[in-house]
Amino acid sequence: MTGSATGTQVGSETTTAALEATARRTAMRRGVIWVLTGIAVMWLFAAGVEGSATSTWNLSVSTDLTLSLPSAATAWVLGGIICALGIIQVVRPLPFAGAFSVLVVLLAVAAFLTWATRDQSFSMVGMLQSTVTRATPLALGALAGVLCERSGVVNIAIEGMMLFSAFMAAFAASASGNLWVGMLVGVLGGALLAWGHAGLSVTYRVDQIISGTAINFFATGMTAYLAASVLTSNPELNRSGTFGNWKLPLLGDIPFVGEFLFDNNIYVYAMYVLLPFVTWMLFRSRWGLRVRSVGEHPRAADTVGINVLGTRYRSVVLGGMAAGMAGSFLPLGSVGSFQEDMTAGRGFIALAVMIFGRWNPMGALGAALLFGFAESLNSKLAILGTPIPSEFLLMAPYVVTLFVVAGFGGRSRPPAADGQPYETN
Repeated sequence: MTGSATGTQVGSETTTAALEATARRTAMRRGVIWVLTGIAVMWLFAAGVEGSATSTWNLSVSTDLTLSLPSAATAWVLGGIICALGIIQVVRPLPFAGAFSVLVVLLAVAAFLTWATRDQSFSMVGMLQSTVTRATPLALGALAGVLCERSGVVNIAIEGMMLFSAFMAAFAASASGNLWVGMLVGVLGGALLAWGHAGLSVTYRVDQIISGTAINFFATGMTAYLAASVLTSNPELNRSGTFGNWKLPLLGDIPFVGEFLFDNNIYVYAMYVLLPFVTWMLFRSRWGLRVRSVGEHPRAADTVGINVLGTRYRSVVLGGMAAGMAGSFLPLGSVGSFQEDMTAGRGFIALAVMIFGRWNPMGALGAALLFGFAESLNSKLAILGTPIPSEFLLMAPYVVTLFVVAGFGGRSRPPAADGQPYETN
């Protein structure tokens, strides 16, 4: 008996030592990556830049608030800070390494922007406002994925739901002359396709990937046909207009921060409300506990009296409504009309955002801001005339998607029963 206990203790100590060694190697690899990043920053964005070059960032649209920095010196300092963090990480691992990784990325981006804007003036507040706006449909689309997959239903049909909702919203708003009617119809359009997806995958237990793919094909073909047969011959039915920006009292008057956070359209404010609210509901309410239990262990949930199929139906339809909101943003919050295939892969990027955010709405918001920043940076750099080829700039959001899926897809753990149909006894 004593030998057995001793063997167990030795095995536990061996396991602990192995885990500590693995954590140490991971920390060292992260530190080396940071050091290499810092060296790359100094080589690419500081070396070769004239010492007299100055980068000017406009921090306000309504005032003359600006920030002028020496381009080369700023890049040297930022690169040096990144290298120092990397060395510290190698010697003695830092706590909250994830937060420091984000800091390293932000410092590298700041150095890049300093290099890109040398001897030029650049509207930082304008780019950040564009980032928030471009992140909105991605965050709402990711919210649709979170609601579906937390209940155990894979939803790759977000792209199709967004595209169909965009058409319905533009058509309804143009026909009625009311943007709010267009938004409502867009949300209902997303709910309709989600109901179809729930029927196929939950009731008839069709493979959920096949069901989602079918919906994507249906939405692409149907919207293309309707746009060619209805909107082309009746252009007045494709002039929806857009919601204007509304500055929040007091908050919108805060210098710099207020101008890009609190001077936006209704969709951005809806994102501010919906994502924290759904996060609270998922992790702090009885409804959220039931949804998560159905997605993790449906048989156990069924045993305690939870209606697994009904819960999945409701979650998928709610997710479809979120996708409908995301899709209606495109004509009503951005363009002012419907264009064929106007989602341009945003539904699939929303899936990457969901994975990056670890199936958490607030995590998805942070990831959506990253993608929105990449997309906004693409357009701003084209205006600045940087030597980076325009084709590479257009690739930026999709390259970020590949890196996120490759780098974080294997580390993120989806709900245990995600994608598994459930059959009641």
